[in-house]
Amino acid sequence: MRIAITVGDPNGIGPEIAIKAALAAPGSIRPLLVGDAFVIEGTAERLGVDTPAFVDAAILDPAGYAPGTLDPRAGKATVGYAEAAVKLAQDGKVDAVIGCPHSETAVNRAGIAFSGYPGLIADLTGTPRDRAFMMLIAKGLCITHATLHESVSQALARLSTDLVVAAAHATVATAKRLGIAAPSLGVFGINPHAGEDGLFGDEDERITKPAVAYLRAEGIAADGPVGADLLLSQREHDFYLAMFHDQGHIPIKLISPLRASALTIGVPVLFASVAHGCAFDIAGKGVADATGVIETLELLAGAYL
Repeated sequence: MRIAITVGDPNGIGPEIAIKAALAAPGSIRPLLVGDAFVIEGTAERLGVDTPAFVDAAILDPAGYAPGTLDPRAGKATVGYAEAAVKLAQDGKVDAVIGCPHSETAVNRAGIAFSGYPGLIADLTGTPRDRAFMMLIAKGLCITHATLHESVSQALARLSTDLVVAAAHATVATAKRLGIAAPSLGVFGINPHAGEDGLFGDEDERITKPAVAYLRAEGIAADGPVGADLLLSQREHDFYLAMFHDQGHIPIKLISPLRASALTIGVPVLFASVAHGCAFDIAGKGVADATGVIETLELLAGAYL
């Protein structure tokens, strides 16, 4: 299997963990790094390792390259690397793409509206943004997010029965690709105790309950809405659907702070990233842990049918 790995923000740990992961990849995987040649070759030299196969995206202004610093030029390059890698997938030159950590601040300071990889991958593949979702996976726990990087008030305003159903459909389709033909899905409530029959707000009565009823009518094994705390304590479902960013991110990062995989689902390209940031504080020091990227490589290889 051919997997492109973008170096993410070149001033973060992305180049280092991309190289380490490429060199540690199982023999069935053929990694191809995507980034600026001088960043990849320079990082490999500092690490004292061979330079893996790569595509020179030739995007970054060398003056913007300073590991450990936040720079809009590096943010612009981050997006360019993802664009180049997705194009490789669309052209059939790679089977999947992994994006190493990005800095949302750096990208936005470059004048590019950016709230994470899912929205970008949606744009690059012609997918409506409200049909691209993030699924976090770590240690057997799989959580899709109906909303992601936005204020809670904006996320609540966007939540609808249609959006919840679309996120569930994307989850079920991904589950099948991961080898689970008939997955069970636990749907988190919007409000505490999923609203307690309207006692703590009527959002679940209007949004999540109809969504679950619709999914069950389709034959999907969906349960809920139930409070996220109760559903996660029971762990009786194959996949979970969170309504907000923190509902899904907190449990994943509690059980696996640095080794979670983040799949962008609902899009035609098999794309994933890792669920941690650029770690500017250790960038360029040769101490970054590439386990998250390595495990994401293995996850994608298992999902490719």
